[in-house]
Amino acid sequence: MAAQHPPAGRAAWGREGPLRGADVGQGGPIGRSPTGRPAQRRLVPRLLPTRGAALLLVALGLQQVEGRCVFNRTQEFCLCYRLTEQSAGSVIQCLAASTVEFQGGDLEKYADFPVQELDDSTIDMLGTLEIRKIIFSDLVVPEVLLARVLRFFSYTRVQEMVFESCSFVGRSSWADMDGRILPIVSLRFHNVTAPELRGRELDLSPLGRWLGALRELSVTASRLDALPCALGRALGALRSLDLARNSLGDAGLAAALCRGSFPQLRVLSLQHNNLTSFRAVCGTVGLLGELRHLDLSHNALSAGTASSSCRWPDTLRVLNLSSAGLDQVLTPLPPDLEVLDLSSNRLRTVAVSLRSLRALFLSHNALPAAPSVRGCPALLTLHVDNNLIAELPRDVGNLRDVTAAGNPFNCSCSGAGAVQALAAAGCLGRGWPQGYVCRAPARYRGVMLRDVPTSVLQCSPAAVLAPVCTVLALLCVAAGLLWCRGVRPRCQRGPGRGQDDCGSAERL
Repeated sequence: MAAQHPPAGRAAWGREGPLRGADVGQGGPIGRSPTGRPAQRRLVPRLLPTRGAALLLVALGLQQVEGRCVFNRTQEFCLCYRLTEQSAGSVIQCLAASTVEFQGGDLEKYADFPVQELDDSTIDMLGTLEIRKIIFSDLVVPEVLLARVLRFFSYTRVQEMVFESCSFVGRSSWADMDGRILPIVSLRFHNVTAPELRGRELDLSPLGRWLGALRELSVTASRLDALPCALGRALGALRSLDLARNSLGDAGLAAALCRGSFPQLRVLSLQHNNLTSFRAVCGTVGLLGELRHLDLSHNALSAGTASSSCRWPDTLRVLNLSSAGLDQVLTPLPPDLEVLDLSSNRLRTVAVSLRSLRALFLSHNALPAAPSVRGCPALLTLHVDNNLIAELPRDVGNLRDVTAAGNPFNCSCSGAGAVQALAAAGCLGRGWPQGYVCRAPARYRGVMLRDVPTSVLQCSPAAVLAPVCTVLALLCVAAGLLWCRGVRPRCQRGPGRGQDDCGSAERL
């Protein structure tokens, strides 16, 4: 559980605002129940105050230990820390916030609260709230209470709901949610504990209509080792799925991504999931016909058995294989990749031929030389920083963004000149010039590569002296010819006097 006082900075500064993105709903008018507003009135816990606009917030904020709500108007963030019945009135100031967080406590004591009716005016008030994101952190949440409260969100405009470091206890039938659609399109769980999902398909079936409209789901660092196939099939509109830092393994992943599951999925993160077989993952992910972005980083991947079928989705454009313990590039790679991340591995050679590849990340490997990019004619970005590269080639094709900081550069005239030429062309990105330091020759060790002289006179004096000597020689020849032409007329016999002059010269 949380400490008795809010952590430094959170009450004052809050968190980032609601999600915004192409795959997450941007809000809009939120309707009533699917059939319009029913004639009968809804139910809500009796303990709640009668101030209608704060009903829902107070219901979610009642705690055991003294606390209060703090509103940061600049960030439109409100933190409610361990509210009591006496301090629950401070939740009123959260009505103007776009993000509200309820932090700390145990809700089990409220699991069996009776409920009372919620009138139409209160429903209208809930629909006027500006809250778009609600965070629950460091809470013990009875599932039966969550099932009762969640349905009231159908009257709000909340788009994102987050559970951090929460423990879910007990089980509920979720019957009150049957047929309801919530405005919530983004649902995140981080570091949570909950009863196992396997075998609960019937319990969760009343959530089907809402789950079918969900766009973004994140379950991270929650020791998840299985995801029911039926859940994937229910999430028919899901665009982004983040399952990072769990324990699915190859078998758990294959069970979760069954045929017909996640039909609209675009982005899938599986980092830190004990995955081992590259080809097995390929065969499983191949069922996701709309997938564009796949993150397999931080898994100890090997090639796997050649007998495993492997066909990547034709739509896959971004593949992250960083920190995967690779000492060679695994194949096959998706043929139409545009971004490939192989950083933080043990690669010594890289030879890829992908005609659509636009960005290749190879930082923190053991490459002794920059890889050839001839097989990637569309490549614009190449990151090779922190390898064992001594020199970069002068000809980098169409590259526009090159980073090579942290390499042991040989600052010979050719080596330093090539890097300086890239810098002059505006191709060097992050790390220039501070990250480019000479390792050799000895006279330049520790010197920034930018400061190494690479003029022709410094690097190739013979190339300068040879033409100079040639010019001087030509000038001497020309001068000799001119002198001869000037002297020869004096020795020639002129009319009436030439013979006497030459004879006089001879007599002398």
